[in-house]
Amino acid sequence: MVDPQVKTFLFLQGPHGPYFAMLAEALRARGHRALRININGGDKIDWPGEATDYRGTFRNWPLFFDDFIVNHGVTDLILYGDCRPYHTSAHGMARLRGLRVHCMEEGYIRPDFLTLQDDGVNGNSTLPLDPQWYIDQAAGLPPRNEPLPPVPSTFQARARNTMRNGLSSALMRPYFPYYRTHRPHSFLLESVAWCWKLLMGQREAERSAATWEAVKDQPYFTLPLQLNSDYQIRVHSPFGDMRAALRFVIKSFAEHAPQGVALLVKRHPLDPGLVSWERLTRRLAAHYDVAERVHYLSDWDIAEVVQKSLGVVTVNSTVGTLALNEAKPVAALGHAVYKVPGIVHHGSLDAFWGAARQPDVKLYAAFKRVLEDRCLIRGGLLSEEGLQMLVSNAVERLERAPSAVLSMPRSIRRRRRSMDVIHGDAA
Repeated sequence: MVDPQVKTFLFLQGPHGPYFAMLAEALRARGHRALRININGGDKIDWPGEATDYRGTFRNWPLFFDDFIVNHGVTDLILYGDCRPYHTSAHGMARLRGLRVHCMEEGYIRPDFLTLQDDGVNGNSTLPLDPQWYIDQAAGLPPRNEPLPPVPSTFQARARNTMRNGLSSALMRPYFPYYRTHRPHSFLLESVAWCWKLLMGQREAERSAATWEAVKDQPYFTLPLQLNSDYQIRVHSPFGDMRAALRFVIKSFAEHAPQGVALLVKRHPLDPGLVSWERLTRRLAAHYDVAERVHYLSDWDIAEVVQKSLGVVTVNSTVGTLALNEAKPVAALGHAVYKVPGIVHHGSLDAFWGAARQPDVKLYAAFKRVLEDRCLIRGGLLSEEGLQMLVSNAVERLERAPSAVLSMPRSIRRRRRSMDVIHGDAA
């Protein structure tokens, strides 16, 4: 007789590095089964143990996946990012078969957290929009001790994991002939761009320092750019591309922001430089006759930038939560898990510039407390200490009963798209 407490976890693509393999070992040590399907060479190098390699076409993937989960008695699916094409298909098939789906992503609140949520993350989250729900749920949770010590991380670890995964995917391309990356650019092209960016690092640092000195003491709003490869832009926003979002924001700023207020556009720290965001920003600012009021900052501490700003305009970046932590007004233009009335501006962007309001601090504290309990695990991917924390916290969460979020009445589940249309946030 099968023990109902013993689960069979199936891992698909994870974050670059050893995390998923470490988590699988920890689950096996608790008596569970842990299986893996590799879809490309990067998956194979990040998972040193026994696994099944899928080398077929994407067209045949749903049938292969369905046969696999039925034949192996899979009870739980674990994946990182729920919008990758293979993951979207697997998620749908898993739900048809009644599997519990655990979705991971970089943390809703950063740093020091990873998102681990039942059923879907970000724009696919089932968390409700009702502010009172968060107040009520938080009231029943124990208080969180603050502040917590930071989780160690290094850029070298990120670079090592990314290069190792990307190079393995490229070298094993003949072995996985039908796999196509979800990223818009090839690993080789991004590698060349990163090399150039590193070579120009000192020059960029000097220019950024000069820009920051010129802007930091004047009133300004911040627009943090997001990656075009990010599904937050491609799927969970009305823009589909960060270029369209940049144009939309600068146009609105030019037409409705008060005189004497500036807009500071900040490059994403992981942008490889394949798009000249500075040139595009300056061209759009000139086109809308606000060249003297729009500034571009390539590299600087985003925490300091946000702390000194009047507020943040974002599509759905986690910089939004960084701003909310500082009680700064936030306008979120896309589908974001924190887009709750009372937490972020809930009207048009045109109205935000002249009437930006601080978030309801009590409501945001309740929201964060619920997120930590239901959707976040503490730790980090970029150090051994952080990985061990993630593993132990994930095992505890994965063995819990299904989250109450999934069993809440459908009437109070999140309805982002309809609410966005009502409040006029779509571009």
